[in-house]
Order: sequence, then structure tokens, then C-alpha cells
Amino acid sequence: MCGIVGYIGYEQAAPLLLNGLEKLEYRGYDSAGICLNNGEKLIVEKAKGKLEVLKKLTENGTTLSGTVGIGHTRWATHGEPSDINAHPHLSESRRFAVVHNGIIENYIQIKEELSKRGIQFLSKTDTEVIAQLIEYDYQGNLVDTVIKVLSRLEGSYALGIISKDNPDEIIAVRKESPLIIGLGENENYIASDVTAILTKTRKIYRLENNEIAVIKRDSIDIMDMDKKAIHKDVETVSWDISAAEKGGYKHFMFKEIMEQPKAIHDTITPRIKDGRVVLNEIQLTDEQLKAFNKINILACGSAYHVGVVAKYVFEKVLRKPVEVDLASEFRYRDPIVDEKTLTIVISQSGETADTKEAMKEAQRRGSHVISIVNVVGSAIATESDDVIYTWAGPEIAVATTKAYSTQLAVIYLMAIYMGDKLGTINSEAYSQYVDELQQLPEKITAILNNKESIQNLASKNFNNRDVFFIGRNIDYALSLEGSLKLKEISYIHSEAYAAGELKHGTISLIEQGTLVIALATHEALLGKIISNIQEVQARGANVIGVACDNRSEISEVAQNVIFIPPTCDMFLPSLAVIPLQLFAYYVASLKGCDIDKPRNLAKSVTVE
Repeated sequence: MCGIVGYIGYEQAAPLLLNGLEKLEYRGYDSAGICLNNGEKLIVEKAKGKLEVLKKLTENGTTLSGTVGIGHTRWATHGEPSDINAHPHLSESRRFAVVHNGIIENYIQIKEELSKRGIQFLSKTDTEVIAQLIEYDYQGNLVDTVIKVLSRLEGSYALGIISKDNPDEIIAVRKESPLIIGLGENENYIASDVTAILTKTRKIYRLENNEIAVIKRDSIDIMDMDKKAIHKDVETVSWDISAAEKGGYKHFMFKEIMEQPKAIHDTITPRIKDGRVVLNEIQLTDEQLKAFNKINILACGSAYHVGVVAKYVFEKVLRKPVEVDLASEFRYRDPIVDEKTLTIVISQSGETADTKEAMKEAQRRGSHVISIVNVVGSAIATESDDVIYTWAGPEIAVATTKAYSTQLAVIYLMAIYMGDKLGTINSEAYSQYVDELQQLPEKITAILNNKESIQNLASKNFNNRDVFFIGRNIDYALSLEGSLKLKEISYIHSEAYAAGELKHGTISLIEQGTLVIALATHEALLGKIISNIQEVQARGANVIGVACDNRSEISEVAQNVIFIPPTCDMFLPSLAVIPLQLFAYYVASLKGCDIDKPRNLAKSVTVE
């Protein structure tokens, strides 16, 4: 949930570190800090609040000298946001400095042990125990000391470590939290995300679990916990730098909403050849697919909402039962999963801690895992049995848009591909699905071209205290995402309900002026959702409907209607989500919210 950046070279490190941390702001944070080795001592500057505070404190890094350094943006997990609790953390004598992403689960035990030996702690964080333990165990060889310390730590970590005694190196370590090494000319970098260093280098190494790197200006040595050398191939990042920049848009979120036609096109097109869906990423045979008696989907947040849509899609097309689990709950309910269960794991970052651990639990029980991931080389991607990449490009805004849409596109591809293998769709339906799927980018573009009408609706509804989303069948699955988008960036209380459940309690919350957004795209249930709209209107609700433009009857009951182009039922969420994203964006903008970095949220949740 935090950002790490490190630099070793011949340039002044502080401005480079601050620039890298700025690129990581989208991950969410409440404090920031940098530490430099100037050849004589470690110099630290830390500040609670936005990175701008640290920039002003250091005059954009010009007040600090040193060509080796580490930096960090922190979300508070242990100890409140403060200057003292901000990273980097130093050992008592200020010989060692550490930045850390993750959670040290046994830090209290280690802290109590060291405190009894007279070591004074300044912060309330779990990270400080790492720096203090390194100093306590140090016998002159930093790598040996780090390995000894790692054997004591329980939990997850990505670490950047520098030492006053070792002015020409950075130690980097990874366990269950992402960390990469950037390769330059007579300079090298570490970062928790490639976006931090993309303007400096495209050549990287990805550290895997329990790997340690000794990084110098002109060399990088990677080893395992037994100090056995590890060879890695250099990976070249293919992203265009502009993909990680705003490109003239006011917010990354709006840019990424507008990028969805291209993102979906890039996800779909390489996998349709001569009218056939080709998923070479899936290695399962037809016999193996037929042998599965259940599909289990594991995800968190918006990815979980994709899973709920997938349940409707897969059960309709594949005729196999589907369970959708919040990954954070899956491990703790003794799930019924075995070798006859196909598990699908969905994660934009591929590093979501709860999802990763749930995946491992499914694998331990014998399930075959297919992951849907955006970030190449991420932990979930490398540890699953098969992986299908979404090719959405970098998604910077905390609130997901194009990742959600491309995950849906992969679900559709899988449904068509597997339905063909299982014999559950005929040739006519197959051709229709492929044709409609290929038309999605064009239809989404048409919706985006009508964005001003949605902006107008937002201008009339941005002062609501409560908003309710209702829908039936696949519209209900989509309403979950629409509600989340609104609440996470505008801070308006919002809930999603199955429309048929209104009279089982929810309707008591409807009062005069309550905004209800009614999703009415599912043609077979249009009459029923119209009845639900009439129910809430009778109690004073103001209703915005979302419907296909060939079903005008909803205009007779809803005060306002957003129309979308028609498509086959299972693809409707890909179209209907667009106006919901735009509505949330415009409402948040009118309220003056920090849209790309909503409070208390992080882009990649790498702790449980």
C-alpha cells in the first residue's frame, strides 16, 4: 500500500527520489520521506501529508546532498500518520536506514526483545524493528546481517536498505510485496512500481520472493537466502511513457475512462482470429475443462464485481455452477474446493495480498488456477497455473475503470472459448457473440461522445446525501460497481441492492428526494424493474434510469434516462458501466474531491 524508490549513481539523488515518489502518489499515502548517504552519514527528511510538504521542506531536494538514497510514501498501518512514523526508519545510531512495504507480523515480539536490551524506539511502526535488528545483529557484513534478520521476520516485505558503513550500495529484498530494479548507465534504481522510474529506464529486473539484491552504480548481484547467485533476464518495459502521464486531461481517472475503447480493443483483437476466439494462454485440454464440476472466482473490490458479472455469464453460457468469493474471506471459511474445481483469480496489479493468499489456498486444495491480471510478471501472474493479461496499460487512478472493463472483456472471451470447448453454445450463438464482442469499442465510443449529458445530470445531483443503485440479474451485478465508483471518489454514501429485495427492508430508506439509479438494460426483466422504479417513486425518489436505446418505455417512469446501444445481454455491463463511471467522476469533480487519490484508499493493496 506504499511506494518505494531508490537511486545509486553519480547524480544528486534527492531530486530523483522526489520525482520517483511523485510518480507513485497514485498508490495513496499519508506521509513521505527520503534518506541519503552523503559518504559520511545518513541524512533524513520526512513529513506528514502530501509530497509537496516534503518538497518545500527540502527545496525540491536541493538542500540535501548525496548520490545514494531511498525514498518512501507511506499509508499508516502501525502508528498514526506523523513525521516520526514516516519512512525511512533509522537504527538507533543512525547507521542503517530502511524503507518497507508490507507488514511484519511478529514485530511486537522483536520490539520487546530489543527494548529489553536497551534499544530505544522512536516510532510506533513495525518497520523500525528491521532497522534496529540490523544494527543489533551487524558483524561487519551487511548482506549476511540482512539474511540473518530476514530469518527472524514473519510477514510480507519489500525492503530498501542503505548503510553509513556501505556508502556505495543499496540492498533490496522482496517477500510477498512487489519490488523491481531499474538498470541504467552507471546508475541503478529500485522501485515498487515501474512508473516511478519509467522516465529514466525501461530495462528492469523483477525480484521474486526471498531474493536479495546488492545494487551498486555499475553492478547488480542477485542471490537467494543461501547467497547462491541468481541469473535474471533483463525485461524491457513496453509502455509508452505518455501512458503513465495525464496527456492534457485534468485527472488520470478521466483519461482512463476515455481510454477504454482502445483498452478493450487491445485486449480482444489479438485473441480473435478468423472469427474464432483463440486463448493460447489456457493450457487445459477439452477433457480437463469438461471434468471441472464447478468454477470458483476469487477477487477483491472492483475485480470482485467483475466476478459477480462472470457468475451470470458463465452459468448461462457454460452451464456449470459458479461461486464468487471475496478473496479476503475465502481462506477462512474452509471452502469446498478440489481438483475438480476451476479457480479464476482476478487482480489488476497481480499483487493484491488477500487475492494472492486465497489463490494459494485454492492451489493447496488441488484446484487449477487461471488468473486475469494486468501487470506482467506480477506475483499472481507468475504463481498461477495459467494467466490471461488484460493489456489495459498502466492504470494510475486509484478508482479502476479500464482495468474493470478489460477484465470483463477477458471474461467474455473465456466464456465463448470454453463454451465452444464444452459444446454449450452452437455455431450461430458463437458467431453472434464474437461479432457483438468486436463491436464493444465502437459502442463505448458512442457513449463517451455523449458525456456532456451525463455531466449535466451530475450537476443536478451532486449534493445528494445518499444514493441507491438497483438492478436485476446482470444489472444487479453491475450496480455493485456503479455504487462503489460513486462512494470511493465522491464520498457520498451509496449502496447497491437487488431490485427484487427492495420490499424486504431496503425501501424503508427511500424518502423524498432520494436519488435512485435504476439499471434496466436486461430486456427479459424490464417490466419488473419498471415496477421497482414505480415503487421507489411512490415514496418520493428521484430516479435516473439506464437502459438500451431501443427500450423507450422506461422514459415514462424515470425522471431522467441514460440510453446505451443494445447488445447481447451478457455484454451489457461493458456498456452500462461507462455512464456510471462518468457520473461518479463528474459528481466528485463538482464536489472538489481529489479524484485520482481518494482519501484512505490505495491502488494496490499489498497487505491483508
